[in-house]
Amino acid sequence: MLGLIGIRNLTFGAVTVLLIAGCSSTNTTAPSLPPNQQSQSTPTQAGLEVFYSQQIDWRNCGDADCTTFEVPLNYQEPKGDRVTLSMSKVRARGESIGSLFVNPGGPGGSAFEYAKAADYIVTDPVRESFDVVGVDPRGVGFSDTIRCLTDEQIDALISVDGSPDTELEESRLILDAGFIGQACENSGNPLIAHMSTVEVAKDMDIARALVGDPVMNLLGKSYGTAIGTTYLELFPSRVGRIVLDGVLPIYLNQLEVTQSQAEEFEVLLRYFVVDCLEQNDCPLTGSVDQGVQQIREFLLKLDANPLAGDQGRELTEGLATFAILSYLYFPQYDFPELRAALSSAMTQGDPRELLKLLDQRISREPDGRYTDNSSDAFYAVSCLDMPVTQSVDQVREFAERLAINAPTFGESLGWGVLACKDWPFSAQTQITITPNISAPVMLVTAENDPATPAKWAADVAVKLGNAELVIWEGGYNHTAYLEGSDCVTDRVDAYLLEGIISPGTTTNCN
Repeated sequence: MLGLIGIRNLTFGAVTVLLIAGCSSTNTTAPSLPPNQQSQSTPTQAGLEVFYSQQIDWRNCGDADCTTFEVPLNYQEPKGDRVTLSMSKVRARGESIGSLFVNPGGPGGSAFEYAKAADYIVTDPVRESFDVVGVDPRGVGFSDTIRCLTDEQIDALISVDGSPDTELEESRLILDAGFIGQACENSGNPLIAHMSTVEVAKDMDIARALVGDPVMNLLGKSYGTAIGTTYLELFPSRVGRIVLDGVLPIYLNQLEVTQSQAEEFEVLLRYFVVDCLEQNDCPLTGSVDQGVQQIREFLLKLDANPLAGDQGRELTEGLATFAILSYLYFPQYDFPELRAALSSAMTQGDPRELLKLLDQRISREPDGRYTDNSSDAFYAVSCLDMPVTQSVDQVREFAERLAINAPTFGESLGWGVLACKDWPFSAQTQITITPNISAPVMLVTAENDPATPAKWAADVAVKLGNAELVIWEGGYNHTAYLEGSDCVTDRVDAYLLEGIISPGTTTNCN
């Protein structure tokens, strides 16, 4: 069972120092940031003054300064139990104009670690001017965490056949999908019921105050854009300069998200095949359609005859599908590795490289240990935010429709939504978008983004009313800032550093 698709930004990309060129738009200037944000007042949430006034102690932690702070477990009962969050800060190289919070997505990605890679995730001019800050969301990474599944259980779940051919396979898939929620409930950790994006956004506002900033400046990627959109809905008067790259709409349901992703990943698979056929080490032959079909036939053969790897581990149809899909996010980095791994598996019957690629993407060590809890956190957040209310029969019909529109990945992704059916917890608050309530923000997308399709960014831009939408035309990539388009990177930098933005317009970049 593939399950839901993680939409975190899986690599940091490359840092380039760029001049503003190649974009065309009519610019306005957003309100200037205070020259010294630490001297400004820091608004709070009513009834939570004790959290906004807590003292934090920064300590050196190698590549950054680090600290912890507390937030309410349940914002509806702020005098009850507390959650401890971890925060890292890489100080500006020059005079700081404030903090730039960053989040790489997921849900389940570590913002704490992401900020420590500041040299690779923002340009030199941004590093010069901003303290780069990362907060691990509740339940994630170095903050108080959750764990629902053992390493062996995660292995078993991702190996389940997501395209069942028999009633027995279908029954096992349904049973295993329901096991995830049951395991989270059985863990007895009350935090699992309080990992919604609304609660994460409220935590971020406390973090904003504790670093001394009167407004929130944020670079959110992928799921990090859902945090950003939720923040500006909850705290519109505290919005500074917010860049949302690879936009995930907070108002879509699980089936809507899955359908769009399945269709876009099919597009990226064809793009991979086009690229592969131009290389000498490509295991595919013939036309693009023939190459795509060869990959599907390879996966189908694995259904009946998995390839044996090291230590008794097998490459199943489910694992191979997951591995291929996971390496369609970032063509510049992913395609050469995927091509080589597919060549070993398809032409030599050696699955080790393809399994290795998958392990790198899911934080699995060669000995079977998972080095973080991103899988558990992903389900906990996704199923709170986007519960699945459809019946098993309706999900089956959904998977069958996706198998037609997205023949390689659709059926597995369609069945994967079952993980959030009958989730034992429910979010306390659901958020919609109110237009024109905050300072203007910038939305960024690649035209061919498989995990967060460009149409999502365009739709959110319309709903916000005062956002500038920046599109990397012809871009095949998950997220766009610092991913290959000088125009996109320069546009984002001009907004972050100078407040230059054109609300309500679209900027097309090459």
